Amino acid sequence: MTGEIISVLIVDDHPVVRKGLVVFIKSFPDLILVGEAEDAASALEIYRRERPQVVLMDLLLPDLDGAQAIRRIRQEFPEAAILALSASGDEDLIEAALRAGARGFLSKLIGVEELAEAVRQVHRGRMILDARASQVMSRLFNAPDSPAPASIKMALSEREQAVLVLLAQGLTNKQIAVRLNIQLSTVKQYIGNLFSKLRACSRTEAVAVALKLGLVE
Repeated sequence: MTGEIISVLIVDDHPVVRKGLVVFIKSFPDLILVGEAEDAASALEIYRRERPQVVLMDLLLPDLDGAQAIRRIRQEFPEAAILALSASGDEDLIEAALRAGARGFLSKLIGVEELAEAVRQVHRGRMILDARASQVMSRLFNAPDSPAPASIKMALSEREQAVLVLLAQGLTNKQIAVRLNIQLSTVKQYIGNLFSKLRACSRTEAVAVALKLGLVE
């Protein structure tokens, strides 16, 4: 545990589950609760106001499913770090969440210490997957039409490769712009190119593909 305080938003439509997550967050000195939401609309409103560093997102919400909620938040805030939680191990649900840009997926049955560490790791830009989600990710990127590593590497420009490495380190668009001394709009263009070449729909998926293909460490 570091001395950094991580702000967390809880999104879940079940009051009992939310209460449990509130107690969980308050039991760790490096986590602080900045809001609770029971649906996607409230989650986006609170995110706009509080800008939490990590979102714990249920995947079954009354107005939108969790994947749609994740996509809505990330459309407005591309650097949002969202950890999907679900009691269901439905692979379609997991795949939708990862494609929407969730930075991880965990079962709600996870222990509190493991969940706290997952929040910390997601905040640092790492991807956290439980066993079922890892299987889904592996299936996605072992599909017959998955691009070959060599062909992708040849298709990436030197600057795109540099952006990809920084994405894998969890840097935001602004941080990448500063690190590479380029405009923010240029970073967004490079990331768009990476999505296309890696056949990815989100930063999470792009990094997962790159790791799977050995394009980054």
